[in-house]
Amino acid sequence: MPGQAAPEVVTPDTVEAVSTVLRDADGRTVTPRGGGTKDRWGTPRRPDLTVDLSRLDRIIDHAAGDMVVQVQAGVRLDTLDAELARAGQQLAVDTPSYDNGAVLDAGTVGGALAVGLAGPRRLRYGTVRDLLLGVRMVRADGTVATSGGRVVKNVAGYDLGKLLCGSYGTLGLIVEATLRLHPVPAATAWVEVDAPGPAQAYAAVRALAGSQHAPSAVEIDRAGADAPVAVAALFEGTAGGVAARAEAAAAMVGGTVRPSAPEWFGRWPGGPDGALVELTFPPAALADVIGVIDAAGSEVAGTGASPVVRGSAAVARLHIALDPEVEVVAAALAILRKSIAAYGGYAVLRHAPEAVRAAVDVWGPMPAGALELMHRVKDQFDPQHRLPQMGWRHE
Repeated sequence: MPGQAAPEVVTPDTVEAVSTVLRDADGRTVTPRGGGTKDRWGTPRRPDLTVDLSRLDRIIDHAAGDMVVQVQAGVRLDTLDAELARAGQQLAVDTPSYDNGAVLDAGTVGGALAVGLAGPRRLRYGTVRDLLLGVRMVRADGTVATSGGRVVKNVAGYDLGKLLCGSYGTLGLIVEATLRLHPVPAATAWVEVDAPGPAQAYAAVRALAGSQHAPSAVEIDRAGADAPVAVAALFEGTAGGVAARAEAAAAMVGGTVRPSAPEWFGRWPGGPDGALVELTFPPAALADVIGVIDAAGSEVAGTGASPVVRGSAAVARLHIALDPEVEVVAAALAILRKSIAAYGGYAVLRHAPEAVRAAVDVWGPMPAGALELMHRVKDQFDPQHRLPQMGWRHE
């Protein structure tokens, strides 16, 4: 905000130092920061103090035989990928990339956990929340708490890992994590099929995702309101097994086998500096939700709604890009939320410039009971509300 002083930034390099910073913060508001790749995500806030965790960048223990790694929160995802690859292993979390060529590869493990990162391969591996075995965090008052994994102390009866994933720093600062790993597949193949419309795309998605051929991801891409819908499925495993599964899957849906991914596969439309809306809904509503997106683009003049509709159709998570203007985003979100609610879905503003996030409801309405529970948990972990605030509202 104009005229407002920039927050103080501290860069502790140990968990104990993080604890001391929070304990001595003297009632000031605090926000954690990792690699900075998701600064445009979530409800905006100008804190008094930013705790930069990028110096907590140590891989504490890689137990390759147990397929487990313990890391500090500031370890970059690309650094971790390179280290694990030496042992033929991976953390099966997809790094966000965009149509404009941007890749958020400087993101950290702590940041991925804080936003509940998930990509195309969540169909097989789950989200980062599902890969988390244990976590160490620092509460707003400086208390260090641990849960799961190789530790024995739990706090207040909560599963801290599940609470902290997707919490956007509202409950505490993640400082260490123990994560489950998977082998790097020996071979990969993709099956692609062009469906003439949303209904046929849903049929292909349902057939692929529910088949015994076990794809790791099933994604869709549609370039415009009247364009065909491309459906692509990823298969991973041994060389012989992947080839056979991909050929059988292609025959099942009338598609073709590709040795590499389609150019659009796994990318989010637009770029990280724009406005991106994420839609979640029951998988069976896929065709109807694409119609909802078309209606939003045509009903609001100048919404700038991207004709590109893309995402993980098998787990019913789609993305569209909007012009990053307050009026555009507000109008489009209002229509999308009203329409998708009829299908039990939600529309979240995944990221946008600060001015947009300050002016619109980022998260959308939540059921009153769920919201009240969230606030009770927030009050228990951060009674003085020094950490980032929740932006959810009642329905």
